[in-house]
Amino acid sequence: MDLSYSPQEQAFQAEVRQFLADELPDDIAARVKAGGEVSKEDTERWHAILQSRGWLGQTWPEEHGGPGWGPVERHIFDEEAARAYAPRILPFGLQMLGPVLIKFGSDEQKAHYLPRILDGTDWWCQGYSEPGAGSDLASLKTKAVREGDEYVVNGQKTWTTLGQHADWIFCLVRTDGSGKPQEGISFLLIDMKTPGIEVRPIRLIEGGHEVNEVFFTDVRVPAENLVWKENDGWTVAKYLLTHERTGIAGVGFSIAAFERVKALAARTMRGGKRLIDDPLFAARLAEVEMDLEAMKIFNLRMLAEAQRVGHPGVETSMLKIRGTEVRQALNDLYRRALGPAAAVMPGEAPGGNAAVLAPEDEGAAASYFNNRKISIFGGSNEIQKNILTKAMLEL
Repeated sequence: MDLSYSPQEQAFQAEVRQFLADELPDDIAARVKAGGEVSKEDTERWHAILQSRGWLGQTWPEEHGGPGWGPVERHIFDEEAARAYAPRILPFGLQMLGPVLIKFGSDEQKAHYLPRILDGTDWWCQGYSEPGAGSDLASLKTKAVREGDEYVVNGQKTWTTLGQHADWIFCLVRTDGSGKPQEGISFLLIDMKTPGIEVRPIRLIEGGHEVNEVFFTDVRVPAENLVWKENDGWTVAKYLLTHERTGIAGVGFSIAAFERVKALAARTMRGGKRLIDDPLFAARLAEVEMDLEAMKIFNLRMLAEAQRVGHPGVETSMLKIRGTEVRQALNDLYRRALGPAAAVMPGEAPGGNAAVLAPEDEGAAASYFNNRKISIFGGSNEIQKNILTKAMLEL
């Protein structure tokens, strides 16, 4: 198998590198490199830069404003963007809702919402998980009752990422409780300014405010905000999740993280020799490198298949499992390479341990703790194994 890029793909790679060198703001790249918080303003600025080049809606068809890239182009962009420390593209509108509207939305919904996602008018968040319905999503209890031309929504969503910034939320709601758990679910678009919505912050282990609880009390939603058919939202939900899991794997981020760990180990001296020459550390690094190389090939195969059939398939569950395990392993190796100074987060170091770290390394502990969640959200890795088992055994 020849995995080399063609001359056309090499030219595209050079174009992406030059674009990133010219257009990626230095202050944003510095924050990403240091593992610091990327603000709403940073994200909106980066999205606007990408959109000015026509590169923001990367998975969208050209007729809806996408760049018309194939799987290799998307892989090249992800790899180069991560290597240049570009922030991630916020997935909720662009990589999750956008493809859903393109496949399941009405013509009116596509005409109204898709341009507003690309130009940054609307910041979207996701209303899937609930206190008793995370990995077991079909157990959701947030209700929407039809009253004339409106739905009245009551319930609670949780782990709502960046919901404090959102203008809109796409929600799974229960519109019928009489059948199987997967039946009677609908997919609604809800304006976050609607009376009856309350957003409360959840503080994560590293102290950041990334996720929230969202409460709905008699929230009235126009019936025209229903996507697809009432009580058939599970079909929409599954389609959206395949797009979400592809992004969670973060292959580009892992490639950049591996190169960073390898370079750090090569310049770090421990016990009179380079850390990269330590047999135990080298073995751990080699194991991650093999997994990463296998994941890169699998990612390309999965993207090519998604291009062929029009959407990602059940293979995204495999990518999500291995992708999150590799990212967590790299976080662990990074902290091991930094040594005792990386044991705590900046500002909490007794005796000034954090002061011995370079500025770009001060976020190592925060990144390590924050990324413990990636093997849980988007459907935990245990749930992904169940999905794969059912698909293989045709259950």
